Amino acid sequence: MSALKKFQVTFDCAEPERLARFWCEVLGYVTPPPPEGFTTWEGFNRTLPPEKQGSWFACSDPSGVGPRLYFQRVPEGKIVKNRVHLDVRVGTGLVGDERLATLEAECARLVALGATHVQTLYADEENESCIPMLDIEGNEFCID
Repeated sequence: MSALKKFQVTFDCAEPERLARFWCEVLGYVTPPPPEGFTTWEGFNRTLPPEKQGSWFACSDPSGVGPRLYFQRVPEGKIVKNRVHLDVRVGTGLVGDERLATLEAECARLVALGATHVQTLYADEENESCIPMLDIEGNEFCID
């Protein structure tokens, strides 16, 4: 049996810091302090060649349990549906109207941050309710 491995989730994006800060708000994550010798990330970025400035940003779970999220600038825009997406688990253990109310409240909070509500999928005989959404750069994720 192999040991559990740490991993990070990497997003290709246009604006790494902006997208990282959005996901910090969604997940309660934090941005790391700037590198030693710098008081701000802006100060650090100014020391890089122009083409590298703002080319990446990261955030992490302050408890150290969740994966690190890494955002890297790429030249091309998003064209097709993501093959992998995050599920933000706010309704775990809840069912029916209580679950739906919790999901809708979180959806409203995230829309205020700039996310887009795609649709609400209501519970049926097989599945509980969930809400597909888009982040501020159009990446799919779900609230469930």
